[in-house]
Amino acid sequence: MHLTDTHTHLYLSSFKNDIDKVIARAVNNGIIKMFLPNIDSNTIKPMNKIVADYEGYCFPMIGLHPTSVNGDFEKELIIIENEVASGNYIAVGETGIDLYHDKTYLKEQIMAFEKQIGCALEFKLPIVIHARDSYNELFVTLKKYKNSGLKGVFHAFTGTVSQADYIINELNFKLGIGGIVTFKNSGLDKVVKEIDLRHIVLETDSPFLAPVPRRGKRNESSYLVFIAEKVSQIKNMNQVEVAEITRHNAYGIFGK
Repeated sequence: MHLTDTHTHLYLSSFKNDIDKVIARAVNNGIIKMFLPNIDSNTIKPMNKIVADYEGYCFPMIGLHPTSVNGDFEKELIIIENEVASGNYIAVGETGIDLYHDKTYLKEQIMAFEKQIGCALEFKLPIVIHARDSYNELFVTLKKYKNSGLKGVFHAFTGTVSQADYIINELNFKLGIGGIVTFKNSGLDKVVKEIDLRHIVLETDSPFLAPVPRRGKRNESSYLVFIAEKVSQIKNMNQVEVAEITRHNAYGIFGK
């Protein structure tokens, strides 16, 4: 069984003492590719070091996370835009809108999101979207790009069936399904049941959102097997088939 973790922050300090073992466990569990989304200018160097150290297993994205957007975001965006132009990245991300903790910089988040969409289109890259308490705002923005060829993933999807339908059929995006699908009362399992597997990619978002039976612990890419297992149960499918389809979906977006 070969799996792709389409969203994992392996460069964060949570892994500084045992990254070799973390990567080894992932590979031993069949996770043969790990895609690393950027956060801001401070994470570019550590992210690219992991990519260099684990060439062929880890692949970088470049973007400005919405929670890193503030009144000075334009300076950050210049750095991100220059990195995109380097041609070293498989996607723009993660980017998007986050209104969970603070709505102070909503206007700036939308501006930064649109700038990064422009970069993705210019360099023909997919985007990876962070959506937290912000589906309506994201839909308003993305509607402008409906016929542009923009594609990508709604990372850590937790929306409704109708929101999933809109993302799939109107925006032509995939849904990133992670550990939340294993949480007993999340309701995401019921949503996933209604979605064709060809619209789904798998992710961990490690070190965050560890799946059951590791919930509450540090998440890591090797735990993707628990997410694949849960999806296979929901879909009443063989795990190998789930792995193959979702890996193919990831390849269709990222070319990896």
